[in-house]
Amino acid sequence: KKSIGTQRETITMMNNHYNQIMYAQQQYQQPMMAPTSADSDAYSGKSAETRHLKPGELSTGTTIMAIKFDKGVVLCADSRVSTGAYVANRASDKIAQLHDHIWCCRSGSAADTQALTDYVRHFLAQLAVETGRLPEVKVAAHLMRRLCYENKDNLMAGVIVGGWDPVSGGSVFNIPLGGACIPMPFAIGGSGSTFIYGLVDSDFKENMTKEEALALCTKAVSHAMARDGSSGGVIRTCVATAEGNEREMIPGNKLPYGPAGW
Repeated sequence: KKSIGTQRETITMMNNHYNQIMYAQQQYQQPMMAPTSADSDAYSGKSAETRHLKPGELSTGTTIMAIKFDKGVVLCADSRVSTGAYVANRASDKIAQLHDHIWCCRSGSAADTQALTDYVRHFLAQLAVETGRLPEVKVAAHLMRRLCYENKDNLMAGVIVGGWDPVSGGSVFNIPLGGACIPMPFAIGGSGSTFIYGLVDSDFKENMTKEEALALCTKAVSHAMARDGSSGGVIRTCVATAEGNEREMIPGNKLPYGPAGW
């Protein structure tokens, strides 16, 4: 009886092994199945940039830039506010004033960055009253950095802080997602920045004049607006120096590069 049972177990194992081999061969020989409706729905109407978003989450985009020159700082930004494929505001102002000669360019969530600039503006005004002198750009940058870092799990904000102060002159600080604070000769951010890193690296040089810095900023941002679907509208610029601030706007049909000039 024991030998017969052992033989039966061996035969059963062989049959199972044979069935597994035949199933694997059938699966290998079958043509590739067409995607199901569930698979196609997961990718319908979505680009490679938006497939990672959670349900109900929307992609945002912008292009911001700042360059330090010999007497101050030039800040530049596009004006398109997008929520997914919908343009919520085509002429917004992404360059916010923090103090007399200190400004910041905002990217990410409009609500988050507006709240951050309001906090920093309040703190700098209070500091100027208490000390009786102009706050430094690095103080504004570190205030922004602290707010971004300590609330990084709840914020989506990438900020460039730039301006002029009597101690350091022109300064630019890049504060990306996560709350780092990096002093840089120039900084670019937003979804459109990926298209212009090579252009800015090629054309940037130390100790640029105001005119050269303005020309590079408008050229780079207009190129980003032409390639990035989430950037567009008009270009707004701000020049911060010891003499004051100069704000300008370049309309969409007068950009240095883009469909209007093709």
